[in-house]
Amino acid sequence: MITSTLRGHKIEYVNGVWIYSDTKEPTAKTHESRSCGLCNEMPTSEGHDGCLGTLPNVKNACCGHGEVEEAYIQFEDGSIVRGLAANRIMESESE
Repeated sequence: MITSTLRGHKIEYVNGVWIYSDTKEPTAKTHESRSCGLCNEMPTSEGHDGCLGTLPNVKNACCGHGEVEEAYIQFEDGSIVRGLAANRIMESESE
């Protein structure tokens, strides 16, 4: 079985479709209505990770949903910070 994660939730590939391991629902149909698997917050109305909100001078970002190496911040100037360095910036902005 092929497995992965999506926004902190375990998923699996079954009969050509990615489904959530816990509910067996297709991810394509329900991913927007699921909270973060780590912090349990829903995305903001702008689509930002709920735990991050809107970060200053940031074009887009992802908290990693429990996978530190998946976290990233892309700044307005195009530069990108990933992994633990991104998590540290996110934490400092939320204090």
